[in-house]
Amino acid sequence: MVLYLTVILFLTLHLLPGMKSSLVNLINNGYDGIVIAINPSVPEDEKLIQNIKEMVTEASTYLFHATKRRVYFRNVSILIPMTWKSKSEYLMPKQESYDQAEVIVANPYLKHGDDPYTLQYGRCGEKGQYIHFTPDFLLNNNLPIYGSRGRAFVHEWAHLRWGIFDEYNGDQPFYISRRNTIEATRCSTHITGTNVIFKKCQGGSCITRPCRRDSQTGLYEAKCTFIPEKSQTAKESIMFMQSLHSVTEFCTEKTHNTEAPNLQNRMCNGKSTWDVIMNSTDFQNTSPMTEMNPPTHPTFSLLKSKQRVVCLVLDKSGSMSSEDRLFRMNQAAELYLIQVIEKESLVGMVTFDSVAEIRNNLIKITDDDVYKNITANLPQKASGGTSICRGLKAGFQAIIQSHQSTSGSEIILLTDGEDNEIHLCIEEVKQSGVIIHTIALGPSAAKELETLSDMTGGNRFYANKDINGLTNAFSRISSRSGSITQQTIQLESKALAITGKKWVNGTVPVDSTIGNDTFFVVTWTIQKPEILLQDPKGKKYKTSDFKEDKLNIHSARLRIPGIAETGTWTYSLLNNHASSQMLTVTVTTRARSPTTPPVTATAHMSQNTAHFPSPVIVYAQVSQGFLSVLGINVTAIIETEDGHQVTLELWDNGAGADTVKNDGIYSRYFTDYHGNGRYSLKVHAQARNNMARLSLRQPQNKALYIPGYIENGKIILNPPRPEVKDDLAKAEIEDFNRLTSGGSFTVSGAPPPGNHPSVFPPNKIIDLEAKFKEYHIQLSWTAPGNVLDKGKANSYIIRISKSFEDLQEDFDNATLVNTSSLKPKEAGSVENFEFKPEPFRIENGTNFYVAVRAINEANLISEVSNIAQAVKFIPMPEDSVPALGTKISAISLAIFGLAMILSIF
Repeated sequence: MVLYLTVILFLTLHLLPGMKSSLVNLINNGYDGIVIAINPSVPEDEKLIQNIKEMVTEASTYLFHATKRRVYFRNVSILIPMTWKSKSEYLMPKQESYDQAEVIVANPYLKHGDDPYTLQYGRCGEKGQYIHFTPDFLLNNNLPIYGSRGRAFVHEWAHLRWGIFDEYNGDQPFYISRRNTIEATRCSTHITGTNVIFKKCQGGSCITRPCRRDSQTGLYEAKCTFIPEKSQTAKESIMFMQSLHSVTEFCTEKTHNTEAPNLQNRMCNGKSTWDVIMNSTDFQNTSPMTEMNPPTHPTFSLLKSKQRVVCLVLDKSGSMSSEDRLFRMNQAAELYLIQVIEKESLVGMVTFDSVAEIRNNLIKITDDDVYKNITANLPQKASGGTSICRGLKAGFQAIIQSHQSTSGSEIILLTDGEDNEIHLCIEEVKQSGVIIHTIALGPSAAKELETLSDMTGGNRFYANKDINGLTNAFSRISSRSGSITQQTIQLESKALAITGKKWVNGTVPVDSTIGNDTFFVVTWTIQKPEILLQDPKGKKYKTSDFKEDKLNIHSARLRIPGIAETGTWTYSLLNNHASSQMLTVTVTTRARSPTTPPVTATAHMSQNTAHFPSPVIVYAQVSQGFLSVLGINVTAIIETEDGHQVTLELWDNGAGADTVKNDGIYSRYFTDYHGNGRYSLKVHAQARNNMARLSLRQPQNKALYIPGYIENGKIILNPPRPEVKDDLAKAEIEDFNRLTSGGSFTVSGAPPPGNHPSVFPPNKIIDLEAKFKEYHIQLSWTAPGNVLDKGKANSYIIRISKSFEDLQEDFDNATLVNTSSLKPKEAGSVENFEFKPEPFRIENGTNFYVAVRAINEANLISEVSNIAQAVKFIPMPEDSVPALGTKISAISLAIFGLAMILSIF
């Protein structure tokens, strides 16, 4: 019991907010600060804004009643792109930006339908990343398919804000209930409908027939579809089919269908969506309102994105002279000014020690000469104390003196020093509306830095021993506008310790989605190396082609003319010096075309702050536009304040820390704590040997596409879902490299470095499957680790029961299976195990439930796995398998039994 409580405790601690900052607040039952941002590629259309307002207004009332008068939408900002014309009613944004918005409006990449969905890959109860609506969804009449737009918005808001999941399952639309009936995967089971096969469709009508049972599995044949009755009495559930007029509530403990093989049951241990919502931080201190309707309609602010304004606020205090920090800062700042900040931006620079100096007010970046004017002002000497507030105030002054507003402007604050007076300017920072990105350099940087970035919606970074840490951080502070052509993409960031008079070689693939504005940069610590670079067609660039910076910051740069050749570039570096020295290679580029999204990688930790012994999860998303990239190697490197590095291979296997298999989200638990303080994250995504591929599957966590309804006994069809063209479906991804910083996170409560007792059990198994083979049950699952998803477990406990509830509620008293011959494999491996379910009597139609727990070498026990179901089924000749009745609730299997794979939750 104590061990089980330990598991519950660390998982409870783990349910903390993810890294994405949000401006949303819930105050007196009303949500404030929601941002709905329109992508710059969306054509200007006044109707779009009007329909967004109508959607949110309707959603507010629907949400209010669905949450039993607890919450509604009070005010919403609509962020209009710079590409649209200016209007007098458009206001200036503060910290609102496209890449931090709760809702984005953007065209799908590859016309892939208009299903509204939420990018959500955290644990149960964890917030999602954003909701995606397409312009077509907002402009066209989708009422028959998704219900009203307001209802669809509430469905997605529940994903985004409360971390609940869908109650249908497109991959497993039917299952066998404990009463041995075939049911549609849904919540609640009171929603009625018909199961049919569409034989021939023309116009709005189809010839259909009842679904037949598959003679081998006993389930319905492939392509059997559940068509709901248009008129229902069931009020639940919004997370199944919000489009039904009667549906106005979430499933509660009383109405929840624990058997349905859906993501909600799997991820939330069979809890109802309402139970998870009520346990959220939003609802813990929120009481129902006495009013029967929301107090007011939402208010809307129309904000127009402005020209990018960035001011560098750089520390040049005495401590910056140690460990080449001033050198490294200047190298990284120069890279930012020349390679990262997009053209037409306004850029200023401030340096500070105990006092601050404006090195230059804002200058518009138009050509290379402008870059030189700013880089010439990088500080050359380090001396004095550290006053961060004076640096920030000088940054504000540089912006204002250039006739720009601090609202919506960005400051990049880099410091290595302690400062006990940051609290003196916190209020001024709040009022300014500025976004502050902080870069903590070294272990002594002020502990309050992260407060500034978290408070203003900026990024937070930490760099120390990793010599590339600063360039990685600066490279990550790219455009927040959503325009693909303005994003800098980092292909390489490598540090090489080379002995005297030695060569080192490397390769960098350039794929066909990129190649604009491509730079190769080499830095050194003692003496400039000899450089040879060759493009895929054999063209060579030599040392003389690389321009050396006049500031003597040991950096040389080559900008590839035009579009960089697609293929593998090779480089060779010779350390001319007799002594060893550190060389670095950094390669950056941009999208090749404004119409073809490049492959991108982003990364973050599940929490900004980790409290030992709570594990955190590393997440990396690799995508092209809104399509996931699969089949690649993704590696995370996490560095502590003392320079200790941990390398983790991230997985997209739907096990352990990973929610869904093959969704382009690669993840892994991080448990290798090495003392307290700041930790940095960088991620390397690599495609090799033509193994990468695009996933053309519809995203998870979306409003369900309804093919049609039954009205007055007749099926009325909706328009068909758009199909992906064959030529697009075969689109391949070439080999590529992507490197990205995932920012920093802070650890507290950790023991000092060294051996300490294990506190983490094996991870919960969430993909257990079971099926009968003659009179044996075959199990398969993904192996957990000794410590969550690392190493290998010591042993397994497998229990079996004929009662679903017994296994769910009292695992330890269910019948134990002999596992003496089962030796756990390494985490991530596929486990297979076969046993005869003794002492049970096995007959045709016998129904079993199975679950597993893993034990590690410290005798810590995992949570109970998902419960898998196996039913003994003797196949009948196909011509004697009856076509089953069409009403979903009346299909008895008692005389047949079933051999199948079924994951209940």
